[in-house]
Amino acid sequence: MSTKEKSKPDISVEALTSLDAPVSFWKGIPFGLQHVMAMFVANLAPIFIVANAAKMTPEQSAAVIQAGLLVAGLGTCLQLYGAWRIGSRLPMVTGISFTYVAAATAICADKGYGAVVGAVLVGGLLELVLGLTAKYWRRFVPPIVSAIVVTSIGFSLLTVGATSFGGGDATSADFGSWRNLTLGLISLVACLAFQLLMKGTAKQLSVLFGLVVGYVVAICMGMVDFSGFQHLSVVSLPQFMPFRPEFDWGSIISIALLYVVSSVEVLGDTAALTKVGLDRQPTERETAGAIAGDGLISSVSGLFGCLPLTSFAQNIGLVAMTKVVNRKVILSGGVILILASFVPAIAEVFNSLPQAVLGGCTIMMFGNIILSGFQMISEAGYSQRNITIAALSLTIGIGFTQVNHIFVHFPALFQQIFASNCIAVAFVVAVILNIALPGEERFLAAAAAKSDVDSESKE
Repeated sequence: MSTKEKSKPDISVEALTSLDAPVSFWKGIPFGLQHVMAMFVANLAPIFIVANAAKMTPEQSAAVIQAGLLVAGLGTCLQLYGAWRIGSRLPMVTGISFTYVAAATAICADKGYGAVVGAVLVGGLLELVLGLTAKYWRRFVPPIVSAIVVTSIGFSLLTVGATSFGGGDATSADFGSWRNLTLGLISLVACLAFQLLMKGTAKQLSVLFGLVVGYVVAICMGMVDFSGFQHLSVVSLPQFMPFRPEFDWGSIISIALLYVVSSVEVLGDTAALTKVGLDRQPTERETAGAIAGDGLISSVSGLFGCLPLTSFAQNIGLVAMTKVVNRKVILSGGVILILASFVPAIAEVFNSLPQAVLGGCTIMMFGNIILSGFQMISEAGYSQRNITIAALSLTIGIGFTQVNHIFVHFPALFQQIFASNCIAVAFVVAVILNIALPGEERFLAAAAAKSDVDSESKE
């Protein structure tokens, strides 16, 4: 082999930034691992919350955590390559969604976790149908509405990044401590330094580098809890149907409404992903497949006693930052998640990662999503009509959910869906305005008439 051939990088930037360029599975693992580490804790956090609300035993909680890893990996593989009309065939990474946490905890308190599982199973099938029929209702979501959804997704993640940066639990006495802030800052600086100093393909691993540096520093600071590694079995199989599903209509309707909201979020996620990663709009097939894929894997998740999944905005932020969209590369991340579900020690390594490290490495990603939303609004056009829709939707969506007590007199189900979900509120307001407001020509006519009146008054 010549010296010239030896000097070539193992993976070219062109291959990483192409959907289907040939890439060695093994050489792509570091880049796939970066996607896994960016979403790992966020994938498990909803499970911890709901398991605690359901008063699960440690064994039951462990079973649900294993299931969460398994279905996240399976869902990622399904979205990457698809089956029939299901799956986007885009570089999406799926994980347990926070959208359903409030409803699930409420159902646990009233009906028990079995009712949650039954609702997840039925609701997933509803989202599957919504995906397969997306072409019939997709026209009600024009580019300006998708842009608003993407922008609100970015804003909704800012508190997630900031909370992680401060230590993860805002009620903890250690939250916002100098130790947490220092650890988050070190991780952030490591990411930025790696991105600025490295060249070529290596530059794409800045987030992984920041996570590793932050983890090592956290160990030196005594901030990593190793107690979870005690008495771990080498291999443990995920349990099929660990909970008996119960089909309660109230629970089903509550969760089903959230599946509708999640379908809309997927519209925004798909638009954001293709914008930041491929510099184009998603096709109808990709959008429909993404929604159907989330629905199917969510029903599968229910069979393993777990919560619904969705495409992770965190990983869209990573794509925006690194431009790595190669499906083979991200497939390695999906396989790692599946393997982690069989090896408890792997899951524990990721789970022991301090939140401050994750916050330091991801906070800039979330800002990238907001900027992508702004770009999409710009591409939709700054017509007076679009400006009106965007201004009102974002103001009401973000503003009202920041002061969610404003919904105190609304029905409990309405509060459950909208009170803390700026994405859902912004979307609903945008759709209503898009239907109700006259076309741009009416805005222009009104502006022209006002101009004529002003001119006459001056004369």
